[in-house]
Amino acid sequence: MRLPLIAAALLCAFNASAADAPPAQLGPRPFFLVEDMSPGPLKTELQACAQRPAFTRRAWSIGHRGAPLQFPEHTKESYEAAARLGAGVVECDVTFTKDQQLVCRHAQNDLHTTTNILATPLAATCVKPFRPATFDADGKLVTPASAECRTSEITLAEFRTLRGKMDAANPRARTVAEYLAGTAPWRTDLYSGPQSGTLLTHAESIELFKRLGVMMTPELKAPAVAMPFDGLTQEAYALKMIAEYKAAGVAPERVWPQSFGLADVLTWVRHEPAFARQAVLLDNAARPSDLPRAAQFAAWKAQGVRIWAPPLFALLALDGEGRLTASAPAKEARAAGLDIITWSLERSGLVAGGGGYFYQGVGPALKREGDVLRVLDVLAREVGAIGVFSDWPATTTFYANCAGLK
Repeated sequence: MRLPLIAAALLCAFNASAADAPPAQLGPRPFFLVEDMSPGPLKTELQACAQRPAFTRRAWSIGHRGAPLQFPEHTKESYEAAARLGAGVVECDVTFTKDQQLVCRHAQNDLHTTTNILATPLAATCVKPFRPATFDADGKLVTPASAECRTSEITLAEFRTLRGKMDAANPRARTVAEYLAGTAPWRTDLYSGPQSGTLLTHAESIELFKRLGVMMTPELKAPAVAMPFDGLTQEAYALKMIAEYKAAGVAPERVWPQSFGLADVLTWVRHEPAFARQAVLLDNAARPSDLPRAAQFAAWKAQGVRIWAPPLFALLALDGEGRLTASAPAKEARAAGLDIITWSLERSGLVAGGGGYFYQGVGPALKREGDVLRVLDVLAREVGAIGVFSDWPATTTFYANCAGLK
């Protein structure tokens, strides 16, 4: 496979050679995907690669919230699994508690779906208590079950009493127990027991990642509360996140700070230029028509943005023969001098037949589960992505090893 050079910053940051990189424990999934591919040159090359005696950790493989295909996201166990699966970079999404302590959660207001809070006395702190689903006389759902619980309503000490669970809720639930039992059938609750699902502060994630030997990609989450929050401004929040890396002695080249907010990235550009060199501007486009184009990319580059990170569909298109190829926005971003990271592989369940949100626009090209490896091939070879987030980074680790990506 002929693949583009990865950005120099990524090569420097991941300074171990392939021979010296820690081993990865891939398990069966990447090899299942190879055998599931349609016949062709890529399948043949990957089949040959699958015969290697060992695979090693790669920075191109990014653990999205850890390894949440099977482990509760943003937990110690999920982060450790991601490192074992060969992720060279692991993500802690960062938000804050009532006493302004930074913790790892995908959103400030997701405790009702990612932890057991509703089954604990802390349910009394939820801004929207659990409400059961209602049904009409024929059993048709009228209003789904709901709740909203925030980290900003509890202290760090209280946060530490919670346990992580798979991010899910049952909209048809009549009880809290039913509401918490909404895990998708293509995931598992095997690792969501009372002795697992260990929640971490942001500072604790840094120390864990240092021990695991992985790079770090914290995402500054948009607050669910009005800012300033008890005096904490948005700028102070953004700088507080970086300060915890500095306090832990982590070199800037090992950190890839992210935000969906351009203002946050520009705060880092102004005040923390060393960390801003690898700052990532996330893109929350809901559909292809929402994507930025050439003029916007050029404007971001002029402001100091270096890396654009949209969802997978933003970078993919179909050519005249219905084959996967790089999208126009992907080409325009590269032409503007931006590097590209994307999210998130292995988050859609089965991709055959469309793949949902992450593959909108290219669904007709996805006929079988092995096609996710063709997606990775286009992202690397045609888009030139410098990293791919995955909910099960064994797959991205396998491809990166086979393609010679660092």
